[in-house]
Amino acid sequence: MKFTLSWLKDHLETDASVARIVEAMTMAGLEVEDVHDPATRLAPFTVAKIVSAEQHPNADRLRVCQVQTVDGMKEIVCGAPNARAGLTTIYAPIGAFVPGLGVTLVEKPVRGVVSNGMLCSASELEAAEESDGIMELPDSLAVGTPAVDALGLEAVIDFEVTPNRPDWLGVAGIARDLAAAGIGTLKTPPITPVPGKFPCPISVEVDGEACPVFAGRVIRGVKNGPSPQWLQDRLRAIGLRPINALVDVTNLISFDRARPLHVYDRALLVGDLIVARLGRGPDEPTPGDQPSPQPHRDEQLIALDGKTYDLSSEMSVIADAGGERPIGLGGVMGGESTGCSEATTDVFVECAWFEPIRTAQTGRATGIHSDAQYRFARTVDPQSVVPGLELATALILELCGGEPSEITVAGQAPAPPEAFAFDPAYVKALAGLDIPAARSIEILGALGFKVEGTAPNLSVTPPTWRRDVEGKADLVEEVARIAGYGALPSTPLPEVPRAVGGVLTARQSRARAARRFLAASGYAEAVTWSFTSRATAKLFGGGDDSLVLANPIAAELDCMRPSILPNLIEAAARNARRGFPDAALFEIGPIFGGDAPQDQRMVIAALLAPHAPRDWAKGGAEDLFTLKGDLLALLEELGAPVANLQTAQGAASPWYHPGRSARLQLGPKAVLAEFGELHPAVLKAMDASGPMLAFEVFVEAIPEPKKKSVKTKSALDLSQFMPLSRDFAFLVDAARPAGDLVKAVAGADKALIDGVRVFDVYQGAGVPEGQKSLAVEVTVQPREKTLADTEIEALSAKIVAAAEKVGAKLRA
Repeated sequence: MKFTLSWLKDHLETDASVARIVEAMTMAGLEVEDVHDPATRLAPFTVAKIVSAEQHPNADRLRVCQVQTVDGMKEIVCGAPNARAGLTTIYAPIGAFVPGLGVTLVEKPVRGVVSNGMLCSASELEAAEESDGIMELPDSLAVGTPAVDALGLEAVIDFEVTPNRPDWLGVAGIARDLAAAGIGTLKTPPITPVPGKFPCPISVEVDGEACPVFAGRVIRGVKNGPSPQWLQDRLRAIGLRPINALVDVTNLISFDRARPLHVYDRALLVGDLIVARLGRGPDEPTPGDQPSPQPHRDEQLIALDGKTYDLSSEMSVIADAGGERPIGLGGVMGGESTGCSEATTDVFVECAWFEPIRTAQTGRATGIHSDAQYRFARTVDPQSVVPGLELATALILELCGGEPSEITVAGQAPAPPEAFAFDPAYVKALAGLDIPAARSIEILGALGFKVEGTAPNLSVTPPTWRRDVEGKADLVEEVARIAGYGALPSTPLPEVPRAVGGVLTARQSRARAARRFLAASGYAEAVTWSFTSRATAKLFGGGDDSLVLANPIAAELDCMRPSILPNLIEAAARNARRGFPDAALFEIGPIFGGDAPQDQRMVIAALLAPHAPRDWAKGGAEDLFTLKGDLLALLEELGAPVANLQTAQGAASPWYHPGRSARLQLGPKAVLAEFGELHPAVLKAMDASGPMLAFEVFVEAIPEPKKKSVKTKSALDLSQFMPLSRDFAFLVDAARPAGDLVKAVAGADKALIDGVRVFDVYQGAGVPEGQKSLAVEVTVQPREKTLADTEIEALSAKIVAAAEKVGAKLRA
């Protein structure tokens, strides 16, 4: 939305500068985007007079002019055909930047004669789109007068309008808010009704759904043509192209009062009935017709932009010929068939109100983004239908002459907003501003609200152009923004003593440690939404009604996530589709098992999509065990009791492969993590290619480590004796997890045994049916002395005895 200072002063009595007005607009909530001030851009340009203009000695089309300028007499070479003695024009000195040419003037000879400046045309100053020669100004202008003053140029303020404030789409609405903020006095002239001279020869019908209310009148005997210069200048200043007086009047009112209108050429209308109705789809018969076995085509409209649009049953259509021929899209754009030209003598002026959502959808469906559609989509004041028509009539009669008919109105405008109770003390309670009740009442009154009663029992009725105000909190916002957000008190927060245990909680510390560890291990961190689609959530045990969002940010993000894995799977699949199939991702964040606070848990999730490049060495580490190793190392980094963990194979959640997954737990109710290969059916449902491996660590389930008496690290304790290793092969049940044997062997002598590692699993000849052979390497680290053979044999006996407790038997 753009406007000029002089336009604003039609509605606001003020002597404030542009800078002061921009500051007040910003404080009142109007987001100013740009101020296009020609006074800054054209500061070097001034009025000058040509004293003489002689033929250039070396060029037929150039003249050497002696010019009286603000810098004294200057010799300037000019190629304009209208350069002549006595002409008053605009002078640009050396060093000035000419915006229309995009160049900075330098002193240089032109065909052997040095030009000490430039005489400018209107297009070179960007004061007109094109020009035939240098500017010709009135002789009454004094030499040295700034070009901005001589040309009547002024600053243009451009600001963004929030969707809840359609009244700001008119200069009168901006003036109202600025007057309430104390920038001036509101002086918007009242609209005087224009009496009709004869009954309106055109009748109007509305169906209430396409158009709730429609007003119109005929003006006959108009003389259409170019609009006056002041109107053309006003429209050009805000970027609009003047067309003719009738059309320019409607554009002026649209930007002046946020009231779109449309004018039809009466001679081009078919019949004396105009109908506002919904469009007719391909299967919808025309009213009164017999059902046809062949469905008729969609209605079409050739709009004023020259394009043809298909009309659907969701669009508001204006039709003549008894409602049969579409002549306009209600609230969006008129039709080419009834457009006004200089030959127009009789017009029908339309002023209606169209439903915002339908208008917005029509704009999206057709791709039309007209000024009318922009305003109707944000709600035009429904009570401005007749006043807007009266204002347009007065302007048309002033500029084009003619004789108006009486006004015809069909339908009924939506009901105005209802009053509600308001206590001015609520401003202090909600906004913290200590504003007297009288000042609050004054602000609301200046903004157009009707305030009745006495404080604290006030009854406030919002104006018809402020349908966004629905309660007392909205009134507090109005008072606060006009009073000034700068007046909000600043109260420092009370000083909070530093936590004894440090700034971060245990959960935060673990999240930080996990993030560093996984990044160092080659995983890339992902940051995804806390939402997913409900269908995907059901694959991971979620999708309850309590977790479905009432107002999702996207259709595919309508449910709180029960797991982080869906988002990581989708991220890995997107990478694969773009040529990066080998992914290692992790994310730390919340998951949601319900809508209660205790149902939210912090999870560390990681995903591997092992698709390494082909290699001649076919072997390599098993990806599942690589993932498990990363998981165990992470748990150890987080302080989990890894040595005490139980591995429950096949007990993981159903989105894991049952034969290639497990969970790590301290007991059936203390599950610390789940890991394994993701189920192929889940990946297929999410359109992702496998295999994919993942683990999930439930941070709250990890026991808190015992707090140390001191924060310093213990001294480094390294043994000076060489470690030794012994290999053992045990027969165990085939169903027995290897971890059980490893844990038993490691606990045989915790002082000497430094590590236990499985290096071979064998089933076949020499091993009984239903059993397997597990070979483990035991690392022994002496602390006090080198172990003797007898001591090693004693330790070996302990290891064998410990293994037998879990059903293992040493192989012969």
